[in-house]
Amino acid sequence: MSQDVVSDALNKILNAKRAGIDSISIVKYSTLLLSILAIAKLKGYIKSYKVEEKILRVEIGNINGCRAIKPRFFVKVGEIDKYVSRYLPAKNLGIIIISTSQGLMTHQTAQDKNTGGSLVAYLY
Repeated sequence: MSQDVVSDALNKILNAKRAGIDSISIVKYSTLLLSILAIAKLKGYIKSYKVEEKILRVEIGNINGCRAIKPRFFVKVGEIDKYVSRYLPAKNLGIIIISTSQGLMTHQTAQDKNTGGSLVAYLY
């Protein structure tokens, strides 16, 4: 297992989805991962998640793909569309999660607020 908690958790979620498993347990998690899962829950990719006795339990929703972006590229507002076409299968399908000075947000919200940041993950 690697040192990247976000990448490990997203890979575990995607592998469980491909295997037909509805819920998983994650032992190693971080506040960054919890914030990513909160955004994924708002968009419907995750049904629910909760921390019970130092174990993160995630119920998988309507998700087809999710990965961490490595290295975490820093992007300006005008460059976001380039990465949308690189990581997402279609323009209006999926989200890229960007870490900005105002917190984590989707690429659409970052473009609306006219702010850039560091690419963290993508989900579709």
